[in-house]
Amino acid sequence: MRRRRRQPEHENTDRWLVSYADFITLLFAFFVVMYAISSVNEGKYRVLSDTLVTAFSNTPRTLEPIQIGEEGISGDPGLFDGGLPGEPVGNLGQIADDFERLLRPLIDQDLISVTRDEDWIEIEINTSLLFSSGSAELAPDASPILQRLAGVLSQYPNAIQVEGFTDNVPIATPIYPSNWELSAARAASVVNLFARNQVEPERMVAVGYGEFRPIADNATAQGRRQNRRVVLVISAEQRERRLLGGPNSVAEGS
Repeated sequence: MRRRRRQPEHENTDRWLVSYADFITLLFAFFVVMYAISSVNEGKYRVLSDTLVTAFSNTPRTLEPIQIGEEGISGDPGLFDGGLPGEPVGNLGQIADDFERLLRPLIDQDLISVTRDEDWIEIEINTSLLFSSGSAELAPDASPILQRLAGVLSQYPNAIQVEGFTDNVPIATPIYPSNWELSAARAASVVNLFARNQVEPERMVAVGYGEFRPIADNATAQGRRQNRRVVLVISAEQRERRLLGGPNSVAEGS
């Protein structure tokens, strides 16, 4: 029986095309991914840019200030802008104008001064108007003055810090062992009177600095008189943020 001759196998010389096609596909996918990464979505970029600009700029929230509560002393509308703690709420310029009109005779006598600042107003009162020597009990003539101040303060929501200062003459009594206690008690007396005259207690704080924040030389009688003071600090915000290192804090004396 004759054996059939085996036909030689046909060699496929086109197999390289499969690998080449895979390579081209991967290369195409690679360039598509690179293009997608490098292209910028302009619309999303503008949204992000506008959001950052809005967050870090101090643009007003409304076109017109919104008045809260009763009108101010002057009767002008729109004295307030906000209502959240930590936000500007009162027109400091208007408040200062109200105080200067109200206190003009005492300002002219250098018994009271009104100082304006971007972040607060200081009303400095010499303690000779308010207290007798070594006492934190308000003098009879002090109440009408402070009640007039309370009438202005009650119209605004701003935070109020009442600061007491003394001269460096030592005091050592059973009630006031040092000028610390005396200055703090005087500040507290003013705060209590304000609270009894429609000024919200939540807005106020009483601070005593004793003899340690002088604004004049304690070596002279005139200097000691200047150092004995009470200062009202009306903040631009509803929450008091004044630091100890701020402007001249105010206090009263012995």
